Amino acid sequence: MTTTLAGGRAARRQTMRRIRPRRSPAVPLLLAVWAGAAGVLWLWWRNTPAISDDTGRILNAGRITGLLAGYLMALVVLQMARVPALERRVGSDRVARWHAMTGRYTLCLVLAHVFLIMWGYAAQAGRGLGDIVGQTIDSVQQLPDMGKAAIGTGLLVVIGLLSAGPARRRIPYDAWYHVHLLTYAAVFLTFWHQLTTGNDFAVEPVAKTVWYALYGSVTALVLWYRILTPLRLNLRHRMRVEAVIEETPGIVSVLIGGRRLHRMGAEAGQFFRWRFLAPGMRFSSHPYSLSAAPRPDMLRITVKAIGDHSARLRELEPGTRVWAEGPYGALTAQRRSRGKVLLVAGGVGITPMRALFETLPGASGDITLLYRATSTQDLALWDELARIADERGARLMYAVNSPDGERPDISAETLGRKIPDIDRHDVFLCGPPGFAQSVYEALRGAGVPARRIHHESFAM
Repeated sequence: MTTTLAGGRAARRQTMRRIRPRRSPAVPLLLAVWAGAAGVLWLWWRNTPAISDDTGRILNAGRITGLLAGYLMALVVLQMARVPALERRVGSDRVARWHAMTGRYTLCLVLAHVFLIMWGYAAQAGRGLGDIVGQTIDSVQQLPDMGKAAIGTGLLVVIGLLSAGPARRRIPYDAWYHVHLLTYAAVFLTFWHQLTTGNDFAVEPVAKTVWYALYGSVTALVLWYRILTPLRLNLRHRMRVEAVIEETPGIVSVLIGGRRLHRMGAEAGQFFRWRFLAPGMRFSSHPYSLSAAPRPDMLRITVKAIGDHSARLRELEPGTRVWAEGPYGALTAQRRSRGKVLLVAGGVGITPMRALFETLPGASGDITLLYRATSTQDLALWDELARIADERGARLMYAVNSPDGERPDISAETLGRKIPDIDRHDVFLCGPPGFAQSVYEALRGAGVPARRIHHESFAM
């Protein structure tokens, strides 16, 4: 059984009003980050006297790694704050990659800072390199706020280990998610010793004020966007499950009703982080894309059962309260820069593509959708896609494995043959990381400029 939530021409008119092509602010943001790092280096340089011996070199190396680690910690938390300018314009998947990369650098700098500072303190006390453990214990016991810093560092190590690829793939998403939230506690615990034991802040009151402003601003953003904004959204819209409908074996659509949902500002191509207040699901928050154009009284998500949470969605009862955060994601019509558009979906990546297929304005023949799935039975929402294609004069193609399991050829040559003017298209791409990477390379080989390939990948 399938269910249709169609917006048709009304949805396309609404989308047209919102199309304001804008460049991603990623480059200016990265320049600002590097400018901040340069400021940290300047602070270290300004307060560093002439270094005359090995102990001084070790201690000053510990100082600079500590300052940079403190700066990056603030960025790690900022990237977790779900600021709309990042989530909706840079893209949630890109911000997540920034967060993972920044976290790795931060942990390496923290460990280097601890090792170098303790080594330097040991050298000052006439101890050797083998006495670092004893020196660390003495410092934690004697210096202000070092006990809290030690606990915070331990939490960062645990979070880093559990976020590494092999461990991350072996633990449930919910367990990883809740452990990851300990980052806030780790940053809070390590913050205070930066000011009480950091020489740079003791001799530079202005630097101390700037550091407070940096961490205070990030804290305010976290409180606003991760607590107050979701609270306001859910109290205002009061969402509940209206129905759960099986689309194909293993794939269900959840219809979610509420009040004045059109005022949430959601667009086709975006997603929310959903929490269903049902037994066993209250403490799980997962991202699912909208699979149809938002309506004033209804939203829809379509989910494949690939984990415990997604498998339990079919058990939801009508009337179940829903807690949502969002909307997030930059895969919207605002990224469009050309008249012709190719949408490429892999697996459950069809959900945002289906919404865009319906709502992207275009004349007959301007919109093409390529849907990759394992088999024809896995082509979720196919009846809806076919109906939309017929109504709009759009082109609908699918690529599935052959009966003997051979994968279809999605190469630059194949794409160029099927869509001769592909180099004059905007391309929206969504699917698993491996699929997205291979299609991206094929599109580049077919002559599509990188700036016109708009993609979001997901890995749960």
